[in-house]
Amino acid sequence: MGNSQGVLIPKPLLAQVGLEVEAEMSVEKGAIVIRKPRRVPRADWAAAAQRIAAAKDDALAWPEFANDADGDLKW
Repeated sequence: MGNSQGVLIPKPLLAQVGLEVEAEMSVEKGAIVIRKPRRVPRADWAAAAQRIAAAKDDALAWPEFANDADGDLKW
């Protein structure tokens, strides 16, 4: 796992505490703590995207670019 260490946690143990899909990890008082996420990841993304679009701040991050022969392609 690169420069990291891996720990295998049995699936039944994860299921018992409700960590089948996602987990949050932190260090508290010298211990590694793994818990259910406190909030749903990406929960606010749709509303944020709507605010960005309403502010007309949703231009492409990368300028559009094409290949020289793209005009010859048939779609």
